[in-house]
Amino acid sequence: MSVAVTQGIKISVASFYREDESDPRQSQYFFTYEITIENQGDEPAQLLSRHWIIKDAFNRIEEVRGEGVIGQMPVLEPGASFFYRSGCPLRTEFGSMRGTYLMERPNGERFEATIAPFPLITSYLLN
Repeated sequence: MSVAVTQGIKISVASFYREDESDPRQSQYFFTYEITIENQGDEPAQLLSRHWIIKDAFNRIEEVRGEGVIGQMPVLEPGASFFYRSGCPLRTEFGSMRGTYLMERPNGERFEATIAPFPLITSYLLN
């Protein structure tokens, strides 16, 4: 699990290999990740967009940018949290992801909340 806190926004991530959605013979590996975003600060914050940096075992990098997460732009009041699941295909048995969420306070102040690097690794490489 990876954890990072930026301006009171705590982002925790756990990742999982999905053998049932992967086809190693075709160099297709699928991973899911679960993210919890918690507002540990004193002010609300809204998630506006995401920026992912995905790296595979050959150090190929793919960047993904987009509005919100899973079609939502959640507003996190102090003490609130937001949980979601998503997925990522890779062409190699392992890699990593990291990134940022663009957050906005009610006064218009924007900041990037860090998503610490987390591994994407097939379960059989862990044994």
